[in-house]
Amino acid sequence: MTINTQLPLAIAIPDYARFDNFYAGSNSELLSQLKKISVGDGKESLYLWGGTGQGKSHLLQASCVAARQQGQNANYLSLQQLKGCSPGILQGYDEADLLCLDDLQLIVGDPEWEEAVFHLYNRLLERSALLVVAASKAPDALGLQLADLTSRLSWGLVYGLNRMDDEDRLAALTLRAQQRGLELAEDAGRYLLRHHARDLRALFGFLDALDHASMVEQRRLTLPFVRDVLINRDPWEKPET
Repeated sequence: MTINTQLPLAIAIPDYARFDNFYAGSNSELLSQLKKISVGDGKESLYLWGGTGQGKSHLLQASCVAARQQGQNANYLSLQQLKGCSPGILQGYDEADLLCLDDLQLIVGDPEWEEAVFHLYNRLLERSALLVVAASKAPDALGLQLADLTSRLSWGLVYGLNRMDDEDRLAALTLRAQQRGLELAEDAGRYLLRHHARDLRALFGFLDALDHASMVEQRRLTLPFVRDVLINRDPWEKPET
């Protein structure tokens, strides 16, 4: 994992958070814009919205990693991980070249937090720095109390993640397996889509269990093996750390 330790809160970014293992499908324009931002060619901040398990966090983390590889001062901040903190925790993040702010929906209705994010955004703009934000809904549908923040978030690029169909999910799952050096049989992948929670976060989580089981049992990810692991998954689940 990649960790920036120079700010008040060091948030780890998973090693798999890269652009090359995100299946874009019909979201290729969004991916292209994020790549431009990450190499310093972006001209506008970007707001990204979509449902749970669609890859918002992955894209923000990948943007941060790619920007750092280009020598930018880039930071990823998840508001999910700041529950219970005061808005003062944001101090110092306005010095970034790129700030990726995740889970914005969690501050809706909290006037202090909404005000803090609004001023943070303004300070970034004053330095010609960029902000990439992810939330569950579009800016005007999010329900923010601070109208100025809603307006500010709508200034730049706004993208809604297009929902994946089963073919997209299968392609994304197959790509993630390949990135791990695994070959997921097509019939096994389709079986998972029928019998497992179908959001990508859950599917990728189960792929962790399959990876572990495959290594221990020295078996390929065939339909019979995947079915067995799904039915008896407890021994293969990684403990929480």
